[in-house]
Amino acid sequence: MRRMVRFRSLPLRSRLAILTAVAVAAAVTASALLCWFFVRGTLMNSLDNSLRDNRMPPGRVVDQLRAGLCTTEPPASDDQVPNPFNSTVQVVSRTGASCVIQGAQSLHVTSADTDVAKGTLREALHTVTGSDGNQYRAVTLPLLNTDGAYTVARPLDEVTESLNTLGLILLAVGGLGVIGASVAGLAVARAGLKPVDRLTRTVEHIARTEDLSVRIPVHGDDEIARLSASFNAMTAALSSSQELQQQLIADAGHELRTPLTSLRTNIELLERSEMTGRALPPQDRRELLSSVKAQMGELAALIGDLQELSRPQAVQGGGPLQTVAFHEAVEAALERARLRTGPDLKITAELAPWYVRAEPGALERAVINLLDNAVKFSPPAGSVEVGLHGGELTVRDHGPGVPPEDLPHVFERFWRSTSARSLPGSGLGLSIVARTVEQADGTVRLEPASGGGTTAVVYLPGGPTPPAGDDT
Repeated sequence: MRRMVRFRSLPLRSRLAILTAVAVAAAVTASALLCWFFVRGTLMNSLDNSLRDNRMPPGRVVDQLRAGLCTTEPPASDDQVPNPFNSTVQVVSRTGASCVIQGAQSLHVTSADTDVAKGTLREALHTVTGSDGNQYRAVTLPLLNTDGAYTVARPLDEVTESLNTLGLILLAVGGLGVIGASVAGLAVARAGLKPVDRLTRTVEHIARTEDLSVRIPVHGDDEIARLSASFNAMTAALSSSQELQQQLIADAGHELRTPLTSLRTNIELLERSEMTGRALPPQDRRELLSSVKAQMGELAALIGDLQELSRPQAVQGGGPLQTVAFHEAVEAALERARLRTGPDLKITAELAPWYVRAEPGALERAVINLLDNAVKFSPPAGSVEVGLHGGELTVRDHGPGVPPEDLPHVFERFWRSTSARSLPGSGLGLSIVARTVEQADGTVRLEPASGGGTTAVVYLPGGPTPPAGDDT
């Protein structure tokens, strides 16, 4: 466990190099072992075939046996007798007794040798130990027309020496291969992890400096390239969000400054009147208090709009999407709008049933914002016409209208046309409308109305009846 923890604590480059070396070492070891065993089997088969092919003829063995040339002690070496393979020939009786005809050592008699001497086994091919302590490869064959068998053996050194040499060669080659694989693995790891290193340096730079404008170069379409592209997209989104946040703070500060300055001025006038003992005329005092009250209401509305826009889009309005009767939300908004207007302004409506997927509170607030906007720009004794047909809501006023050059900006935060800057409002109402409609997969636009004024058009997908089994 400790070794595993230590391994995981190593840099990724080192781990890749180690894993490459281990994998190559395992492959080289397996290949070397297979090669060694294959060569061993080939050499042993060659030695066995040589023993069978170059053995002493049985007739000659019998002749030497009858001539008394078979002794229990190995005969003294005779340089005149050729023995190029240093072979040994030994006769084995049924009882297991043995004598040596050729060779400088005797061989251990096994049960397989006596079985061949008894005639129960045709041949015995095995490895035996000689009297000199060395290993011999031996084949035991029956004697013709004679009770017994004879063993022909050759030293196993001629095979083991070659195998030992091969093993050393394989060990050296394998070691060099593992070292080369480690170096190559480290080089490959360095080359392959360069994009990761760039990504790491970029992330560390962003974490250190909070500079979201940095981008990672993207080359190709592999996994690293896709990761880099995703990271660039993430930083771009974060940078955009940061810019919008800074813009929102700056715009909010600018919008809050005007009512706060006016409030401060009016309150200072009231305070100076109390401190000096010089009472303001009743009419001026009432106007100051009305102005303070209006500015407090404007501040409250601005703060409410800011809170609404500061919420994530997924939770805007404070609740999940559900099936809503669009016409009922419009009716509720109309009731609230009529309470805010004077008796001179007339609001008419023609509403057809329509059901949409939206958040009820946010939808009603969006309709109220449209109505408030139409009321604000309507002339005295004017009218506002509201219609809902086929999912399309229209709110038409008879005010001065919106200049064509201002139409692309009407749904931006804090944007107010030149003619509207003297009127109350925060410049956030239409931004909230656009956000609510977008959340419900709808569309919204302002367009000039025939005969003057402006028409706000909102379309929300849905149907004239609620979905089956849906509680509304």
